[in-house]
Amino acid sequence: MYYFKFKGRKLYCERVCLEELAQTFGTPLYVYSYKTFVEHFLKIKKAFSKVSPLICYSVKANSNLSLLKILVDKGAGLDIVSGGELFRAKKINCPPQRIVYASVGKTEKEIKEAINYGILAFNVESLAELKRINSLAGKFKKKVDVALRFNPDISAYTHRYITTAKKGTKFGMASEVIREIILNRGNFPNLNIVGIHIHIGSQITKAGPFIRAIKKAKALIDYANRKGLFLNYFNIGGGLGIVYQKERPQTAESFAKKILPLVKGLKLKLILEPGRFIMGNAGVLITRIIYIKETPYKRFIIIDAGMNDLIRPALYSAYHQILPLSKSLKADSSAKLSDVVGPVCESADFLGKNRVLNVEEGDYLAVLGAGAYSFSMASNYNSRCKPAEVLVKDKKFYLIRKRETYQDLIRKEILFEKF
Repeated sequence: MYYFKFKGRKLYCERVCLEELAQTFGTPLYVYSYKTFVEHFLKIKKAFSKVSPLICYSVKANSNLSLLKILVDKGAGLDIVSGGELFRAKKINCPPQRIVYASVGKTEKEIKEAINYGILAFNVESLAELKRINSLAGKFKKKVDVALRFNPDISAYTHRYITTAKKGTKFGMASEVIREIILNRGNFPNLNIVGIHIHIGSQITKAGPFIRAIKKAKALIDYANRKGLFLNYFNIGGGLGIVYQKERPQTAESFAKKILPLVKGLKLKLILEPGRFIMGNAGVLITRIIYIKETPYKRFIIIDAGMNDLIRPALYSAYHQILPLSKSLKADSSAKLSDVVGPVCESADFLGKNRVLNVEEGDYLAVLGAGAYSFSMASNYNSRCKPAEVLVKDKKFYLIRKRETYQDLIRKEILFEKF
């Protein structure tokens, strides 16, 4: 469920008119629905309530501090993948025992910071990383908890750039490597191996890939038990898909019904890492039409948002529904097939292709499904300023990120007058 609906001719977020937000804060503008993402978090929490899981929201999906704080205050943990995300977790006072840390490329500095903060566990992606953490833990004279990330070599049936569980990807370790680590765990005296971790990809709409991965991971858990290593956690990662176009993703309830029978006998704390599922449909990108360009070959709706603001269409050929903030009074017959394109100097700079829209220059559009992997992947390409972000809760709204200025663009640069 998400709370972006038309009331009469106007599109609303909860009880706030989006057109009024566009006029107040300018465009491009990200707007998030509090009710939507909190409801999604509580749904997955309720669906798995029989096993009292730790739900670690995936910070990379959307890392705005206000949104993180709301989720942590509701009981969420955080799944982080960088020192910067750890910094954000500290900033909102996320309890360290609710933080898990993935990433194939953790630096020594990042590992040290996480050890000092006392996070729940590192999700270790390679033997080399395991050795590095063991060495650093020894220097701090600490025992550090780690989970071993298993690559089950399965297809998640999603875009190849967000598939993370095939043997040709950089993520996790093969079964034989993990078995060798378990056998030789005495070589890592400063580590406690406390769990098995899997994360098979993103925007996965069927339970089958999760089921296959979990069954393979359970074989490793059984192997650890036989070798006298009794684990505490089973982290099944994230990846639950949402509706962007015509997908029919599983609900939290249907997903839990298929997963719980597989894990209930393990007597391990279950960890989940949802990101897109919680935040994806909780946000929209509002943009204004600058020009409408008619050519003999194509009609272009040129907007003030581009691939620098929302790169998913350019990067993944991702589909986002695009709606006017105000329905036209003109007959639908005046609507034309158009490409919705941005101002960036790239042919890949589009947010939608072949869309039928009844709009004029100066109208506002909403790009739906822009709550996850949208602002968090934004850039300053073409020296464009990043948008503002606004949070809506019922009939109130809050500015949770200021729009960047030109001065922000050059703030860290050093201009040498003479060389």
